[in-house]
Amino acid sequence: MTAPPPPLTGVRVLDLTTFLSGPYATQILADLGADVVKVEPPAGDSSRAIPPHFVDRDSAYYLGVNRNKRSVVANLKTPDGVQLLGELARVADVVIENYRPGVLARLGLTYHELRPHNPGVVWCSISGFGQDGPYRDRPAYDMIVQAMSGGMSLTGLPDGPPVRSGIPLGDLAAGMYAVIGIGAALHQRAQTGVGRALDISMLDCQISMLSYQGAYHLLAGVTPGRQGRGHDSIPTYRAFTAADGVDLVVTANTDGMWRALCGVLDRAELLDDPRFADAAGRQAHRAELEPLLEKSFTTRPAAEWLDRLHAAAVPAAPVHTVPEALADPHVRHRDMVVDLPADGDLPALQLLGNPVKFTDGGREAAPARPPRLGEHAAEVLRDWLGTGNVGEGEAS
Repeated sequence: MTAPPPPLTGVRVLDLTTFLSGPYATQILADLGADVVKVEPPAGDSSRAIPPHFVDRDSAYYLGVNRNKRSVVANLKTPDGVQLLGELARVADVVIENYRPGVLARLGLTYHELRPHNPGVVWCSISGFGQDGPYRDRPAYDMIVQAMSGGMSLTGLPDGPPVRSGIPLGDLAAGMYAVIGIGAALHQRAQTGVGRALDISMLDCQISMLSYQGAYHLLAGVTPGRQGRGHDSIPTYRAFTAADGVDLVVTANTDGMWRALCGVLDRAELLDDPRFADAAGRQAHRAELEPLLEKSFTTRPAAEWLDRLHAAAVPAAPVHTVPEALADPHVRHRDMVVDLPADGDLPALQLLGNPVKFTDGGREAAPARPPRLGEHAAEVLRDWLGTGNVGEGEAS
């Protein structure tokens, strides 16, 4: 039986995004087989110039979120550039943009203006605060929405200041929610023939990701605090420092795991302590329990603890640096680091892989290099518009 192609094969995505939230979304769509055409100004996506790391003329930041796409240049300050953008939008299945609200409307390109010409188009707008509301026109970046969502107040040590998450969750979550919405709209379009308009707010996405912490406030009236090295509901779900100064995490969140953890630590007396007899007791007496556990972990090196914990089926892991994580044999086995060969004067690259795997014999899109600025102008005009003509300064 012939393996099915990637699931979004044949879906045309017009990518009008820059920096991170939008490019991350369109990279996911490209990895799933969509034909993603990235439309850039003559100077290119500004993320191409983010220091400090570059390969050839493009930044590592840009290269990290733009694989499997094609690039066309259009100067939206000129009538020809605006016309080209409109022509591409009329034949696209998906248009995704992360301009500030109102910018494309001033160019005469909105979902409602496009829909009579392309009724099946799925239009997705990503912005900091959404297309309406009192903060609609404010600029927003990842750290802004991390701060405003309450998520930053949960990050850091309990006795320290709030800390930004090291992973840009504000941007990445908006990109993922955009893909979820686009997938749902494409599914509905397959039934109705009519597209949808999506309004993705980075702040909305971060508020949604408060998850149980938001429920703790809404339902119990508490103000959750910084989580530090642990979990505010499970004292045996936290990080510890071993005798060699190496950190590891343990997530013993059931009574069975608690008993196994006590066995690993050679602390059988803790099982007989009525304060720690059940999850509620361990939570109520966490101030007494946590120092006992911390002291126990200082008696052996981390590797020895991990061997003992794994043998006892207690979930545990080392706290990896980024290089350690990307060198991990399981990560490499899962193709989460991919090698892209040299191409002409462009050197070979290593990039992160696609986490969406198919186990039915189907294929992912083969990883392709992020595009050079304007690299695919002629072929995109041919494939999408049926012409190879490139106007001066446009689609170059």
